[in-house]
Amino acid sequence: MIKALHGPNAVQLELTGELMNKHPAFPVSLIKPYSSSDKELFPLRNKPPFEIPPLEEGEEKKIVKVHKERRRRNKKEREYLIRYRNATQED
Repeated sequence: MIKALHGPNAVQLELTGELMNKHPAFPVSLIKPYSSSDKELFPLRNKPPFEIPPLEEGEEKKIVKVHKERRRRNKKEREYLIRYRNATQED
């Protein structure tokens, strides 16, 4: 969100989370309007389905929620932070 204008060439943004440690002033040329991934606005934009990693033999776990997703360095591999039902802290 834009917090203030600093002349015709710079804006001050309200940064949250891990970005709070960054300098909040940016050149106007870098600012773009926000656009969400609304299925009605972007019908062709689909998230690729994720593969559930294989479990060890004899293990049965049910996924409760996928908390986070991130791409690896090569941009093809993805990692997921998953919460399993009845999981221990070590899982």
